Amino acid sequence: MKMNGARIIVETLIERGVDTVFGFPGGTILNVYDELYKCSDRISHILTSHEQGAAHAADGYARSTGKVGVVMATSGPGATNLVTGIATAYMDSSPMVAITCNVPRKLLGKDSFQEVDIAGITMPITKHNYIVKDIAALADTLRQAFDIASSGRKGPVLVDITKDVTAAEAEWRIAAEGAAAVDARFGPKPLPRPSDERIVEAAALIAQSRTPFIYAGGGVISSGASAELRALAERLKAPVALSLMGHGAFPSGHPLFTGMIGMHGTKASNMAASRADLLIAVGARFSDRVVSDVARFATNAHILHLDIDPAEINKNVPSRMSLVGDLKDSLARILGRVEARDTSGWNGDVDAWKAEVPSAHGRDADLHPRFILETIGERVGPEAIVTTEVGQHQIWTAQFFPFARPRSFITSGGLGTMGFGTGAAMGSQVGNPERQVVHIAGDGSFRMNCNELSTIAYYELPILIIVMNNTTLGMVRQWQSLFYKGRYSNTTLDRGPDFVKLAEAYGLRGFRATNEGEFVAALDAALSKKSAAIIDCRLDIDEKVLPMVPSGKPIDELMLEPPEE
Repeated sequence: MKMNGARIIVETLIERGVDTVFGFPGGTILNVYDELYKCSDRISHILTSHEQGAAHAADGYARSTGKVGVVMATSGPGATNLVTGIATAYMDSSPMVAITCNVPRKLLGKDSFQEVDIAGITMPITKHNYIVKDIAALADTLRQAFDIASSGRKGPVLVDITKDVTAAEAEWRIAAEGAAAVDARFGPKPLPRPSDERIVEAAALIAQSRTPFIYAGGGVISSGASAELRALAERLKAPVALSLMGHGAFPSGHPLFTGMIGMHGTKASNMAASRADLLIAVGARFSDRVVSDVARFATNAHILHLDIDPAEINKNVPSRMSLVGDLKDSLARILGRVEARDTSGWNGDVDAWKAEVPSAHGRDADLHPRFILETIGERVGPEAIVTTEVGQHQIWTAQFFPFARPRSFITSGGLGTMGFGTGAAMGSQVGNPERQVVHIAGDGSFRMNCNELSTIAYYELPILIIVMNNTTLGMVRQWQSLFYKGRYSNTTLDRGPDFVKLAEAYGLRGFRATNEGEFVAALDAALSKKSAAIIDCRLDIDEKVLPMVPSGKPIDELMLEPPEE
């Protein structure tokens, strides 16, 4: 069937199973939006307040559903407003296709109005990107973009299309199954698979261990390997710690769970990593926030590293042995080779470390983050999806919320993007309309994206937003308090808005809580209706995230209490 390029874009998206696109229109992408209008009964479009919010929404949709998220923007500032969202998805291996339209081909390179080389700008933060100048290549380029985004180590792909291509006409047909990529050099590569000999060697290394420890990351969730991870942990009686991105990969209520590892990890996780004789890293990349001092990380342990990406092997921490391939497959094959064992002595040590927690976790405050998060967990149950911004509230959520399912914790780990969470909450709710979405924000981060309240209100997305309002950029203030002698340079947020009035301005419900009783009442009222609400939770300005490993220290030298003034 002959159709214009804009219609080819829409038809190819539908062919690839896309039901929702997030974006913001503009001059060069008008032809595409005209076709979206005509096809609105077959594909939905969510209009956000800002392109960055659209990118984060597509990312949240992808992380919470496992599908590829799609975002659209016009040329120039529309395209550049996607950059932070693309980089966020890239750092956390989230599958996303960003479609931008550029000026007509004859105007490229002439500093035309709203022209920018978005492919050049995004080259370091995408798995691959394209500039489409020929309508004959349009459909197959989009198909390949989806294949690349969703295969191997997942990530974002950008497709920039000149406006004249969206107006030109060509024949379009549904892709034949197994059709060749438009350019085999850049198409998805076959996944490596460890040989049987390597699996046997890995099983032998595990069998030699007396104090095994598992460190799991977001790759477990991406590969759908949570059941295999749990089976291996239970077979070995091995304690399990998670990176920030790994939360939900292993149930927080499981007796083998030790909590988060690293800078704000628990004593049990950090001590176990430092005392184990075998550290099995599964879908984790040994980031600086986990490892801290590389020379003093897990010095007693052989490291067995399982990952889908060979570039991660030995990149940050050298391993004794590695298995590169799909985690679900690798773990299943290892399980067939290892036997159950009794490690009661080792687990007794770990349980003793579990008992050592900061005194602040005892909730000695009118309203403490632990009370807020545990109470929400009790009310919304394990099926809820929790999104966060970045800062103290993010780490408190990882520490205290009872995560039990994969794809239930959506946060920016690698890039640490303040302003990520509200868009991610929107995408998560659109992708999972039957599930409760709870967005945990800090007052500093929420100021960066509260314009998206208009999107939440217009599309009637029943998101519960909890603002941990300590009137400061809390994580930065914590560092200023501990390491800069209390010089609070530009971190105190003694200014508006009033978040309750802001909610009401957008037609949403707003509540305020200053103590536990007020919070319970506000939470019950917020959850009594299936509509969006904001609860402004007033916290002490000096509430700290503990434990904490000071920068450069080994992870077993962690602070459970703040130093004396």
